[in-house]
Amino acid sequence: MLTRTNIGLSIEQDELKGFARTIAEIEWLLLILVLLYLVAGTPQDEERIAIHMALFFFGAFVLALHYVHFYRAESRAKLALETWVMIVFTTWVTWYSGRIGSPLLNLYLLPVIASSLILGKFMTAIEVAVIAVCYLALADASAGKHLLTVAYWSNMLALLAPVVLVAYITTMLSADIRFAVDKIRQVSDTDDLTGLYNMRAFSAILQRAFKQAVRHGHTLSIVMVDSDNLKHVNDTHGHDAGNRLLQHVVRCIREELRGSDVMARFGGDEFVLLLPETNRRGARELAERIRHSVETARFDVRGGDMNSTVSVGIASYPEDGGNLEIILDKADKAMYRAKQRGRNRVEAYSDESA
Repeated sequence: MLTRTNIGLSIEQDELKGFARTIAEIEWLLLILVLLYLVAGTPQDEERIAIHMALFFFGAFVLALHYVHFYRAESRAKLALETWVMIVFTTWVTWYSGRIGSPLLNLYLLPVIASSLILGKFMTAIEVAVIAVCYLALADASAGKHLLTVAYWSNMLALLAPVVLVAYITTMLSADIRFAVDKIRQVSDTDDLTGLYNMRAFSAILQRAFKQAVRHGHTLSIVMVDSDNLKHVNDTHGHDAGNRLLQHVVRCIREELRGSDVMARFGGDEFVLLLPETNRRGARELAERIRHSVETARFDVRGGDMNSTVSVGIASYPEDGGNLEIILDKADKAMYRAKQRGRNRVEAYSDESA
């Protein structure tokens, strides 16, 4: 069943899939850089064999995760595992290519960048700390007698400084980008006046819900709601009062909706509701509750109270058709029929031929 949680999870899955592609590109870059070292460098035979082994296992790991798809869905835990494997791989190849003096030492920046972009500050801080330990382990064995010297620690800090700076800057940039994207998504998906989904966002949700209903043989209903009083309020009390009337109607409707129902502003004084797994009878019961809630709730305008009503139209899948555009059109026609028959009433399209 489609719920707001499901919608959020779907959006998150799309985001995680994008992150997975980024991780894959970084992993392939890591492999290519190590291969270039083997071609251009002069490692000893024992070191070359060890690096070849690391390349084989790391390449197999990347192929299995990104191209075999033995897992159901992307997750942050999987992405975190990949960054940790990148750290292990980098440590291995660095150990066999000169340890702390290896030309591959800066490859640690790649898993740090991946973690900073995707996993956030906490996980990145942990990985930087682990990389610092790796640096100490990669230091020459002969440096052991110099562990307490200022020169030793100054050199280690100088080596670690790029890792820490890249982690900090990338994490800050990632946080700023995510904040901006969330704001843009919120603005682009919602109606300013009512805070409801706009039709662009609602259409995407509706398409997904309808496909699920068809695939699994579930019912689905569309409800169109139109405010009967907006023109009168605008003409008599001004557009500010009209805006408050729309907000009042939205509050009344929301109080009757289930957690799985989705509401959007269709345009002007019209609203559209998506009722997943709801047949015509269930949609009518909900629509009657909405009509009654709006009728009985008092609307304050210029110090006085007034009544507000709505006209409601219903169309359902599969009773009223097997095409989403047809269902929407029939719900709209049923709503206009309710207005023509005196307003403040609920009409289902199938009650009679429109």
